[in-house]
Amino acid sequence: MRPLDEKETTLVFDKLYKILGNNLQKVVMENPSHEGPDQNPGHYCFRLQKNRVYYVSESLVKRATNIKREKLVSMGTQIGKFTKGDKFHLTIQGLNLLAAHAKHKVWLKPTSEMSFLYGNSVLKGGLGRITENIQVNDGVVVYSMADVPLGFGVAAKSTQDCRKMDPNGIVVHHHADIGEYLRMEDEL
Repeated sequence: MRPLDEKETTLVFDKLYKILGNNLQKVVMENPSHEGPDQNPGHYCFRLQKNRVYYVSESLVKRATNIKREKLVSMGTQIGKFTKGDKFHLTIQGLNLLAAHAKHKVWLKPTSEMSFLYGNSVLKGGLGRITENIQVNDGVVVYSMADVPLGFGVAAKSTQDCRKMDPNGIVVHHHADIGEYLRMEDEL
């Protein structure tokens, strides 16, 4: 497990910034760790292990130095992974981190939750609520009406355009959802 280099850090932060906006600073700089036996466990940091990026406390990183890299399977919360083409993709394991600090949110009606959980995009007819000031291609976190995070995606329309469109128009393009734990359990 090693720290991210400059290029990797830029790719990760660009992707996180799409969903978190200025709240990215809270995740990186201001979020104190509460893990570990240390009196002052420090903050969270990003580490790379086998093309997967983890959000992990500094205290846990120090204790993990006793384990060989080949034997270390996972540590902290996986937030994404790098592809063979050196692109970064957010994964569903980081949903709790994204949901806690998301800038743009969308709530689904109960009738359209299952459609989203099967990997389909969010349609206007299934939209319960939407935050203001969403622009096209902004990252959004998708919630149920009971405020349970279901996944995340990219806005296909702005908030203003959503009000005028027909019920079968796509509002949010699907990126990841909690149904992936069942559909793709071997790959996670």
